[in-house]
Amino acid sequence: MGKWLKEFVKGLVVSNPIFVLALGLCPSLAVTNSLDNALGMGAAVIFVLLCSNILVALIRTWVASIVRIPVFIVIIATFVTMVSLTFEAYVPALYESLGIYLPLIVVNCIILGRAEAFASRNRMSLAVADALGMGLGFTLAIVIISVIRETLGSGSLSLFEHVLFSLPVLDEQPVSLFLLPAGAFLVIGLLLAAFRRAGLIKNE
Repeated sequence: MGKWLKEFVKGLVVSNPIFVLALGLCPSLAVTNSLDNALGMGAAVIFVLLCSNILVALIRTWVASIVRIPVFIVIIATFVTMVSLTFEAYVPALYESLGIYLPLIVVNCIILGRAEAFASRNRMSLAVADALGMGLGFTLAIVIISVIRETLGSGSLSLFEHVLFSLPVLDEQPVSLFLLPAGAFLVIGLLLAAFRRAGLIKNE
């Protein structure tokens, strides 16, 4: 259990995909302009990462090394298609908002990287811990980014059309820069600086 917990916690802080490994930055820049998008993308990544890690760990001894990458990509693409069709059927507004970045989870380096570097070399229980830790770490990171971007960029924070709070100072004149990709770079940079200053991320 100790090793399972270690692998789980690793993805949250020590090896956080966004803030430490700098992986999956494309969706983190594109979809974090709203909390809804961040939660939707996070849920999709967790599902795909968990299912693909489990399946890869189960078949790891049966797949020849020469074809393992194509096999992993087919597995990941299958689960991404399932997520995409589910979102399109049950949450069409979120599906439209995420756009091309939902099917692009297939080539997300976090997913394939964990399948190749971890799930294919460890038993299923540890692969589950790794997937949950990395998936939740990714989700936590993009949620933090989206909360800052949406609040400063629109003057309020909403969750599925329900306004959670608003900033009177920015309600009339929001800083729209934060809703643009440049705003995402700025927020990520400031968060990285703050985390390093606080000692949450170690300097290399």
